[in-house]
Amino acid sequence: MNWKVITWYIGVSLLLVAALMTVSGVIACLMPGDQSRIPLLFSAFLTAIVGGYPILFVRRGRHNLTFQEGNSIVVGAWLMACLFGMLPFLFYGREFTPINAIFESISGFTTTGASILNDIEALPRGLQFWRISTAWVGGVGIVTLFSMITAGADKSTLSGAEISTVAREPFAGDRSTSFANRMFLTYIALTLVTFFSLKLTGMAWFDAATNAMSACSTCGFCTRNTSIAFYANPAAEVVLTFAMLAAGVHFGILFLAILRGRPKYIWKSETIKVFLSLVVLAIVVVTADLMVNGHYPSFGEALRDASFQVASISTTTGFATQDTTLWPPLSMSILIICSLICGCSGSTSGGIKIDRAILAAKGIYRKVGLTVSPHRVQAVRVDGRMRSDELVNDAYGYIFCYLLIVVVFAAVNLSFGLDFTTGVTASVACIGNVGPGFGEVGSMSNFAAFPAVLKATSMTEMLIGRLEIFPILYLLRSIRIK
Repeated sequence: MNWKVITWYIGVSLLLVAALMTVSGVIACLMPGDQSRIPLLFSAFLTAIVGGYPILFVRRGRHNLTFQEGNSIVVGAWLMACLFGMLPFLFYGREFTPINAIFESISGFTTTGASILNDIEALPRGLQFWRISTAWVGGVGIVTLFSMITAGADKSTLSGAEISTVAREPFAGDRSTSFANRMFLTYIALTLVTFFSLKLTGMAWFDAATNAMSACSTCGFCTRNTSIAFYANPAAEVVLTFAMLAAGVHFGILFLAILRGRPKYIWKSETIKVFLSLVVLAIVVVTADLMVNGHYPSFGEALRDASFQVASISTTTGFATQDTTLWPPLSMSILIICSLICGCSGSTSGGIKIDRAILAAKGIYRKVGLTVSPHRVQAVRVDGRMRSDELVNDAYGYIFCYLLIVVVFAAVNLSFGLDFTTGVTASVACIGNVGPGFGEVGSMSNFAAFPAVLKATSMTEMLIGRLEIFPILYLLRSIRIK
């Protein structure tokens, strides 16, 4: 592999991080008495120096990226962005010890939304905006974002390395660059629409902007200690519910439906119909369970909180209006299932993805059918298109690796003294980039009490989940071969 060109592109990603730090620093300068302006601007300066060095002094030459190089750039860019992204937190201090600073940075960039902060509202506005900015950039993808300024074959290689095969499959005839452009335009449009809609509900501009960025990135970071429950605003909850569900849908299809004026594409997509149908089913079951167990005095209140929480968890956003650890066991079980499968590929949602679940289910159905009728010709079709055996096997492999990682990291959590509910759901929440689990890491709790070693393993799991497992394995394989 050409390490010069890899270093050059990682430098570009750090310049992007430095630019976002500068924007957050400018916001801090506009806020009277904001104590985060120096940490942010100094961090931006250091990051720009490190990122600019390879741009100025490393000659990448004329070299078309290989898949291995593109994959190394993706993993390296994410790791370096998370590492330098912790600097503003570290220089600010207070609750941000070194392990807490890197935890908050990784949680943001991976759009997990798990936090170590006990008093979020005590943070100055500049640092709050930086915290949300990490999530917004992480939602669309660090490499996808900076590949917008890259031309030629390299742009296609970088986009293809970061965006999974199952996400590109509905647009298999298009170039990776076209698909990445569609995703980015849809992401910006969805963020702006959500921002203005939240403003119309009466939210302050800063809260509307940060909550819109957090909802569309499906991160769940909020500037309030009690998350969205702070606002007690039903209209804002409705806006955020639709924003989260939209962010959990394939952005390429949203692009065709909204920006191209072809809404029929949403209803023609089998994947989206299955996803939304399961969300509605989960809302109905949770609402009924809450009413039967007497947790709410009225149907309207139960439906309101059930709808918001199911949408939040099934899209891996993690916003909260209620403490779901107090809900009945059936409701909690439904939310755990939602946090495993989650939204569609090609969205900002984490988890296994409904696309892979559909592929695996249809692959199993075909296997059973061929066992009963060996001479029967039966293909796996999704959205009317035949899917290759390779893609179905990829879904099997991904789901197996995903659940294996959940079990391994849950065992690690339990071995360090966490109770069963906390240990297992923390593992599910981190690998799926969901954020909240149950027990000590519930919707109104955080990871602050975790020992340093479990914070480190949780961070590892977040990165593995956000990069969708295989890029990490590809990199390890490439290094081992070399």
